[in-house]
Amino acid sequence: MTAQTSRAANDLSSPNDLDAWWLPFTANRSFKQRPRMVARAKGMYYYTPEGREVIDGAAGLWCCNAGHNRDEITQAIQAQAAELDYSPAFQFGHAGGFAIASRLAQLAPGDLNHVFFCNSGSEAVDTALKVALAYWNVKGQGSKTRLIGRERGYHGVGFGGISVGGIVKNRQFFGSLLAGVDHLPHTYNREQQAFSKGEPEWGAHLADELERIVTLHDASTIATVIVEPMAGSTGVIAAPKGYLQRLRQLCDKHGILLIFDEVITGFGRLGTAFAAERYDVVPDMITFAKGVNSGTVPMGGVMVRQELYDTFMKGPEHMIELFHGYTYSGHPLACAAALAAQDIYRDEKLFERTKALEPVWADAIHSLKGLPNVLDIRTIGLVGAIDLASRPDAVGARAFEAMDRAFQEFGLMMRITGDTIALSPPLIVTEEQIGEIVEKLTKVIKAVA
Repeated sequence: MTAQTSRAANDLSSPNDLDAWWLPFTANRSFKQRPRMVARAKGMYYYTPEGREVIDGAAGLWCCNAGHNRDEITQAIQAQAAELDYSPAFQFGHAGGFAIASRLAQLAPGDLNHVFFCNSGSEAVDTALKVALAYWNVKGQGSKTRLIGRERGYHGVGFGGISVGGIVKNRQFFGSLLAGVDHLPHTYNREQQAFSKGEPEWGAHLADELERIVTLHDASTIATVIVEPMAGSTGVIAAPKGYLQRLRQLCDKHGILLIFDEVITGFGRLGTAFAAERYDVVPDMITFAKGVNSGTVPMGGVMVRQELYDTFMKGPEHMIELFHGYTYSGHPLACAAALAAQDIYRDEKLFERTKALEPVWADAIHSLKGLPNVLDIRTIGLVGAIDLASRPDAVGARAFEAMDRAFQEFGLMMRITGDTIALSPPLIVTEEQIGEIVEKLTKVIKAVA
């Protein structure tokens, strides 16, 4: 290591230290001129290298549901690292993996009894899509290869997830993706749904667009439909009342698997363990990640119904049933963190607490109505979105400035997409801290007017 390299490694004030990391989903040139750095976190707050307090209005990246640096999770990770640092998931197992799989199966609705682990939401989605395709092959219906997503949907950054996703910016750089994909229309209509709390009254009929797609392609070619119960990354679009129930009915009618992407909505974000429970709908698969261990160690997975799993469990017993997996599937540290996080969720009744706080949260966020440039506000569970009017010829610039100034000047971390501000605080947030978030956000919105 050269002296220059050594100095760079220890001097975080040097601009050159920022050059090597190509940050994901980030305006890198802007960031490196005016970096937004965090050094530590605890509970509801991040702290900058200078020690400045920043309230976390986004649960990190929709993931730190139990709050930051929980002692129980930290200790579980440390103990696991000292005992079993890694165990291969191909042909071998460890107790922690089976323990957390069992916990999650008990938590899931219906007969979603089996868990396939991976390392992120993107991998979970690609895994679920592959399971769907393999399932129909094993069933002798190999013509069922078409995948149906939804406009404005976000399903991660794998080739499968981008293909079924419906956010243009996530697709336009990469040219042709998977063939044989179609999309349902998104469910947002500002004229019909503006300033809604919870599920909008209007929009259930949009599920019937699946009938049109079936008529166009024939059900014999369609493997699965994948939707988010709440589309988060596009700007918080809650499913209209009755929409998900209607999708379940249509998938049953036409013999199509239904996947709920619950990478964001899982583990209490909408006031239940999974959104499927809130809507009393049992999909064929649920993808999860983020909140499973409160964002502490990369982890994701897919929960599948009993019949799907049983379909694969045939043939010679020494043969691999599904040719799929990852080096770090069910990593011991991730499993230990997940078990500790699930204990916190249970012992502190955080899912139930979220349900009780939902109306308080909704009233607080909707109090921003009438501020400059606020076009719409949407809330559901402990999630909120504020649409700001775009500046002429500079779409996204107002929200970007709001995000930057919120962190740098007002001590608030939040998410943005286009000119939409998205909020999803840790589930431990108090009514007083909700007030703090709204107070700071009020100042931010006025500052970028």
